[in-house]
Amino acid sequence: MGKRHFPRIILTLAIATGSGGLLFGWGNWGHQHINHAAVFALPKEMRVFYYNHIDYITEESVVPDVRKYVMNDKAEFARHYIDIEAFGNEALPQTPEEAYKKYDSLFLEKYGRLPWYIQDMMVKLTKAFKEKNKTDILLLSADLAHYLGDANMPLHTALNHNGQLTNQVGIHGFWESQLPEMFGDAYNFKVAPAKYIPNIAAGTWDIINHSHSLEDTLLSTERILHASFPKDQIYKLDSVGHIAKVWYGDPIYSYAYASAFNKALNGMVENQLRHAINDVANFWYTAWVNAGSPDLNDIDSPDITKANEKNYKMEMKLIEKGKIFGFKSLSKDY
Repeated sequence: MGKRHFPRIILTLAIATGSGGLLFGWGNWGHQHINHAAVFALPKEMRVFYYNHIDYITEESVVPDVRKYVMNDKAEFARHYIDIEAFGNEALPQTPEEAYKKYDSLFLEKYGRLPWYIQDMMVKLTKAFKEKNKTDILLLSADLAHYLGDANMPLHTALNHNGQLTNQVGIHGFWESQLPEMFGDAYNFKVAPAKYIPNIAAGTWDIINHSHSLEDTLLSTERILHASFPKDQIYKLDSVGHIAKVWYGDPIYSYAYASAFNKALNGMVENQLRHAINDVANFWYTAWVNAGSPDLNDIDSPDITKANEKNYKMEMKLIEKGKIFGFKSLSKDY
């Protein structure tokens, strides 16, 4: 699980095409960037250890989606979303214990358990830190980061998760995959240093509630743009003149339309990606503190840390400029 040295190659899983990545959860591009950048928001006591394994943390970021789409793990699906509207107007349970007591498993499988699963993962990660279990720390860190990334995607909190209720089918992947892959090179990946979350349940719901508050703006912005844009310029066409589609059947939008939508959103995608980076660092840090702040520097051989020292210093300089090494947008010409 050690860090590979230059040249770094970030893997794109075979289930993603070059146009649009995965259907849900920021796609490969977003999840990899979130996990990677979060390492640099950690305090040095944690950062050196995480940097030694930054390629693993980065590449493993998409494994929960692999469990869904490749392994068809039925238990995995509900971990990635919560359909807030389906729970009615009553106050939602804050903790997993309350939720699992109130709702049966079939209801949660249908309408999602994302905020409660994040809290379940925090318990496991804290235990891994206490035991200084290297394998579990890295695997659980990467997985937890994926779900926190999903929690920052507004449509992961809504019944209208792909615009299917408002004649906007395809907007999910458009927002979370196509836009960042096209315009993400300009994003600023330097975020505030990790901070401790005194109440994990409240912190989780803060993320969910903020994301959900953006749903209407996201959808209404695209509806207004769609109504005013030249109809023959909204989608990318394939070689025979049909609307080009990604592997799961949703349309690919033209560069002109994507540019207009990105501008109309006024930085929403970048802002949410930055929120996700901060949240990942905050939750990792909180689990470590709650475990008693164990010394992570003796988990790896000193040789590993020394071998990575030059790259580490270079990447720390890059992050000060808001950049991270080894990433470029997957595709500029959808």
